[in-house]
Amino acid sequence: MITTDRMAAVDANAAALGVPRKQLMESSGNAVAREVRAIADPDDEVALVCGRGNNGGDAFVAARFLSEYDTTVHLLGRPESITTDIARENWAALQEADMSGETVTDSTTLDLGEPDVVVDAMLGTGIAGALREPERTAATRINDAREEGATVVAVDVPSGIDADTGASTGGDDALAVGADRVVTFHDEKPGLDDLDADVTVADIGIPEAAERFTGPGDLLGIGREPDSHKGENGEVLVVGGGPYTGAPALSARAALRAGADLVRVACPASVAREVQGFSENLIVHGFPGETLASAHLDRIRELATGHDTVVFGPGLGDADATLAFVREFLAEFAGRVVVDADALQVVPHVETDAELVCTPHQGELLKMGGETADDPDERAALVGEFAAELGHTLLVKGAVDVVAGPDGEVRLNRTGNPGMTVGGTGDVLAGALGALAATNDPFEAAAVGVYINGRAGDAAVEDRGYGLVATDLIDRLPQALYSNE
Repeated sequence: MITTDRMAAVDANAAALGVPRKQLMESSGNAVAREVRAIADPDDEVALVCGRGNNGGDAFVAARFLSEYDTTVHLLGRPESITTDIARENWAALQEADMSGETVTDSTTLDLGEPDVVVDAMLGTGIAGALREPERTAATRINDAREEGATVVAVDVPSGIDADTGASTGGDDALAVGADRVVTFHDEKPGLDDLDADVTVADIGIPEAAERFTGPGDLLGIGREPDSHKGENGEVLVVGGGPYTGAPALSARAALRAGADLVRVACPASVAREVQGFSENLIVHGFPGETLASAHLDRIRELATGHDTVVFGPGLGDADATLAFVREFLAEFAGRVVVDADALQVVPHVETDAELVCTPHQGELLKMGGETADDPDERAALVGEFAAELGHTLLVKGAVDVVAGPDGEVRLNRTGNPGMTVGGTGDVLAGALGALAATNDPFEAAAVGVYINGRAGDAAVEDRGYGLVATDLIDRLPQALYSNE
């Protein structure tokens, strides 16, 4: 099954892979027409009730394949208000074919006649709230026709039904179209199981790679509310430094560029001044000594509870006292943590209520007890199994990155280039993940984070060649995150 949000991402990824949306609409409309032909007799009347988006566009295509029937298309609104180019093109194709089409500018005038089959193509997935006009009156007309014996075929999901839950979008007992059959695309939606309708899942030619690999569609859910306030888009704490000063600064600066509102760094006092010197935008907390250890646990845990995400590990080192500190922190923390670098080796040996996103490269994965393989599919399967065993999200870095969730979901990423083997790019990734995980599901944050980190690296190598350095990625993160090109 696939949720509506994920379906929108996969659809966009397919377009990025070179499968035109217009081609997908042609396949969708053909699938709807096949369903109608399976139930309609030669002399039947078919009424298609169409909205002004791509759901209606699917029905415009279907109408062309149903020319042997007495077919009428009812467009709810004016043609110039059709919202997408491909739906508008398919409406124009209907007009050129001189097929019967009616525009409904006043819902009270909608007359379906006495159809034998009604196609509900008013609203697709992702619609919220109760039906409004003209769809509300149209839904009543469709339901009336069904009461009179018409068979109702819904495109993707019956209008007024939440495809993820099967409940009415307007709440209990709110008006929705009652469908006898549903034609949905690519994969079944979770809520369709709850409907008293026959569901057909149509293969419309979306390649497997659109779902398996990250792409621009994965960015669709990323953004912020226009009326949001400081702190609502994530506060990130980076815990690191001691042996190394640049790593926590890279992570912290990347978290800011990836959209976090506030980023603080907890590091040993011995390097606090140097970390602060990397950027005036950072808030740095120095703790006594040259490395972080158990003596700092209470204060850092208290600081961490005020943040949405903790990025744990950049530049921390692997001293025994430091690793003991990591173990104690994770054992008693219940928040969301991105675990990187030397801190990773502790994860398999500690029980924690925290939600972890672990970011090992191949060597660190083996050190954690995981396995790898040269074959990409085998490697992905091994990472998925290890993530399920750990109960946390894993992001294993490589020429093809593997993101695996604790529930077994796996996604691959192929952005990035050999120039990113330079030191520090993993610290940038950890910081970006910290920002994204502050406001998104950990698995989705990991998938988006590794995708944009690779895109930033690809943009950097265009400018710098293989002489790029980690800081070249940081300023390119916003463009990588918010551009769908």
